[in-house]
Amino acid sequence: MIEAYKLFTVRKDGTLGSLFINRRRRIPIGVWLEAESYPTKGYKLRPYWHCTSQPNAPHLSLQGREWYKVLIKGVTEMQRPINQGGTWYLAGQLKVIDS
Repeated sequence: MIEAYKLFTVRKDGTLGSLFINRRRRIPIGVWLEAESYPTKGYKLRPYWHCTSQPNAPHLSLQGREWYKVLIKGVTEMQRPINQGGTWYLAGQLKVIDS
């Protein structure tokens, strides 16, 4: 299990959602969630939770969004450019623990 960070959309009602894929899904806090595949036109297939090692991804807007600390399992590490946050994790399971 690894502690990481994920940027979520924060809706007006306070619920969390994904930034781009399966945006209507509400992401609960404190519950283990399995990664699922949602093919979306215009996006590469992303069958994992995408998280960062630090709450930093300069290429993404923070408007209407907030970083949350998460726990992740079934992880593959991926190196991205510094301007995209550096180390990313592709995880099979995710649990949001706090903001």
